[in-house]
Amino acid sequence: MDVLPRPDVILTHESDLDGFVSGHLLQRLAQSLYKTDVRLEAWNTQAWRQRPLKERSAWVCDMAYDGRLDRPDWVIIDHHPVDDRPRQARLIHDTTRSAALLCYDLCRAAGVCNPELDRLVALTDIGDLFAEDHPDFDLSQEYSALLKTYPFWSLSKLIEGRLEVLLDHPLLEVVRTRKRVEDPIGLAWSRTRVTEITPTLGWVDIAVGNSNLIVHELLRSGDRRHVVLATLIRKAASGVVVSLRSRSGEALGIAQKLQGGGHPNAAGATLPRSVQTLPDAVEYLRKILDPKPVGIVTLDSAFSDLRLGG
Repeated sequence: MDVLPRPDVILTHESDLDGFVSGHLLQRLAQSLYKTDVRLEAWNTQAWRQRPLKERSAWVCDMAYDGRLDRPDWVIIDHHPVDDRPRQARLIHDTTRSAALLCYDLCRAAGVCNPELDRLVALTDIGDLFAEDHPDFDLSQEYSALLKTYPFWSLSKLIEGRLEVLLDHPLLEVVRTRKRVEDPIGLAWSRTRVTEITPTLGWVDIAVGNSNLIVHELLRSGDRRHVVLATLIRKAASGVVVSLRSRSGEALGIAQKLQGGGHPNAAGATLPRSVQTLPDAVEYLRKILDPKPVGIVTLDSAFSDLRLGG
C-alpha cells in the first residue's frame, strides 16, 4: 500500500455504523503502521463544520470532503459526492463503496484483516448504501440500528477497540425485539401521519420504532405521493435534525438546500438554532422549500383600487 502520513488524530462521523466502523478500523491501521494509539474523535455534521483544524496531519473518514480539508498530510476517505478535488490532501473516494469498505481496503493492504472483520464490513457496506435488494439487507439494518439505539462512545467503550465483538453481539437481541414489537406499531401509527411540506416532500411523524425502516416501508408501499420523506428529531446539543429518504435520488438535493448533505437517497441537515421545536421545524422547511409567491399587482387591479379609493 502507499505510505500514509502518521496522523495526529482520526476524525469520523458519530451518527451511524459506517462512521463507527471506519473510524475504529483506521485506529487499528494506525496502531499497526506506527505502533501507537491515535486519538479518535467523532463529530456530527454541524459541529464538524465549526471544528478548528489545528493538527498537522489527520485521517478523516465518512465526512464529506470540502475545501478546508485540503491540507498537506491530511487523508480523507469518503464516499459522499464531491464538487472538487484537493490539491494538497489525499482523497480516497468512491461513491459506490461505504467509508468502512474504503478504510478496510487500506487495512487489508497492510495485513489488518480477518474473516470477522470481512463480515462486519460487508454488513456495514450493505446497510450504509441501503442496498435493499441484497439478501442481507434486513440483517444489515439490525447492525445499523445499534448506533441508533446506543451512543457512539458507549459502544466504543464496550468493544474496547475490538470491532469483531459486534458480530452476533447480545445487544442485537434488543434491536430485534424492538424491531419485532415497536416497528409494526410505529409503522401503523405513522402511516396516517404524513404532513405535506411540499408536493414532493412529506414529513413523517414518528412515535416508536426505527424511523429509517418505517420511512423505507412507507416509500416502498407505493401509496405515497411524496417522493421524499423526512423525519425530525430534537437533539439537545445540535437542535433539530432533519433526515431525508428517497428511492430515486431526490433526497440529496433537498438536503443541500438546507445546507446539509449525504447520499442521493439518504441525506440530512441540521436546522438553524433558532428552530427549537418540531412545529417550528415544519414551518421552517415550508418557508425554505416551498415559499409562497409574493402577490403580483396587475394594472387592472391597481386601477380598480384607485377607483374604489376615489
